[in-house]
Amino acid sequence: MKKLFYIGFLSALTLFGACSDFLDKVPYEDPSAEALTDEASAVALVNGAYQPLQRPKLYNMRIWTLDIIAGNSEVGAGGGTDGIETVTLANFVATADNAAALDIWRGPNPGILYCNTVLENVPEMDIDESLKNRSIGEAKFLRAHYYFILVQLFGDVPMTVSTPKPGDDLLPARTNKMTIYNEVIIPDLKDAVALLPVREEYSGSDIGRASRGAAAGMLAKVYLTLGMYEESLQMSELVESLGYTLNPDYSDCFGGEERHKNTAESLFEVQYYGLTKAGFWDDENQANWLSTYMGPRNTGWVGGAYGWNQPTQEFVNQYEEGDLRKDKTILYEGGPTFDGKSYKATMSNTGYNVRKFLVPLSVSPDYNTNSASIIVLRFADVLLMKAEALNELGRTEEAEEPLYQVRRRAGLTDRSDVENLSAEQMREKIRHERRIELAFEGHRWFDMVRWDNGRYALDFLHSIGKINAAQKHLLFPIPQRERDANPNLTQNQGY
Repeated sequence: MKKLFYIGFLSALTLFGACSDFLDKVPYEDPSAEALTDEASAVALVNGAYQPLQRPKLYNMRIWTLDIIAGNSEVGAGGGTDGIETVTLANFVATADNAAALDIWRGPNPGILYCNTVLENVPEMDIDESLKNRSIGEAKFLRAHYYFILVQLFGDVPMTVSTPKPGDDLLPARTNKMTIYNEVIIPDLKDAVALLPVREEYSGSDIGRASRGAAAGMLAKVYLTLGMYEESLQMSELVESLGYTLNPDYSDCFGGEERHKNTAESLFEVQYYGLTKAGFWDDENQANWLSTYMGPRNTGWVGGAYGWNQPTQEFVNQYEEGDLRKDKTILYEGGPTFDGKSYKATMSNTGYNVRKFLVPLSVSPDYNTNSASIIVLRFADVLLMKAEALNELGRTEEAEEPLYQVRRRAGLTDRSDVENLSAEQMREKIRHERRIELAFEGHRWFDMVRWDNGRYALDFLHSIGKINAAQKHLLFPIPQRERDANPNLTQNQGY
């Protein structure tokens, strides 16, 4: 199925690219807002706002490498300087010239620009009202998501809610992160909840666009991050009311076949088309790289097979006996075969590789042919957010049910494991469950730094030998290259 995002993207002034005929309705040589007046223009503008999610600066590399920094895994790869920017972040010796920090600082900004372009142009278009509302809702969801990534990783960042105009200050200072939460992230997501259709209203190539459930789930996570537990609970319950369910099998959430995409459990995914001729590092690349990066190095088991993101023994030790997710998340010697091949511990530095995202050669024969989605938010995450909010509100007994739903699918069917717990015991149970259920999906770092105002992160990192980890490392450094270009940018404390 042709994916909606393979249609080109916006530059700061010009709409371009084309594998969809409707783009021909916008003259390429005319960058004025007056050219953006019809429904096809609205859709094209919004489609451009999704595209930066696909790039290596965000979900195709930097977001999932946060699990390495969080201590779930090691870089692996080819050794030497291969992935050195992630190694230094994970060893907490990175400086302001770190290439990964620069990537992820820059990653959301094109998306924010494209969202602002939508929000300045679409409201004035004389088009179908439902499409107008949907387009505005999509742009607000995406803008909030881009900013949410930035403030979690860097704290205060520049806040831009309009496209640059003559006379504007092009060297903005950083804005307090709580101002960004209160003036952009939360209002945008509230508007998106109100404006977006439910997922069942999408069909054909529109499947996978942001929906009401995606906005409510993201807002639940924002509220949880801010310690607003009642509000987070309300949003989690709204998601439940929209009919999301857990997939029967954990593996159904991942993989390169059509049945793995936009499932009953999925709230939001980054979509890929696959079968692209773009280069590996090109922003236009329409292939998911997770299988390429994480396949056991030099085995030829998957297209690419670079051997990144090798789980640690400490992480593997966290699986409870009988947890079905172990065999579906990691490759280990003596475990189930992959595509008929037996894994050997010598295939990685730690004795383990990630299995969860691997796509067999029969589905994706090369690095640029994987059309699997990258999961951003799914219902299991929402259930665990609900359990956490309930427990923090003093409703520990009610937290048992959503927690048990996630564990039951994992084969952990003894309900007594989650019953009659103190609030502190339940808290630890939920935190354990989030680590295992969402492993290698890019959530662990964000969870660690929000728990106990970051104390959880430092205690955990010290416990696994990451003794360099200090308070300053709970935020990434503001890239020096950006500060050189913009003297109004201050540095995070300690860098």
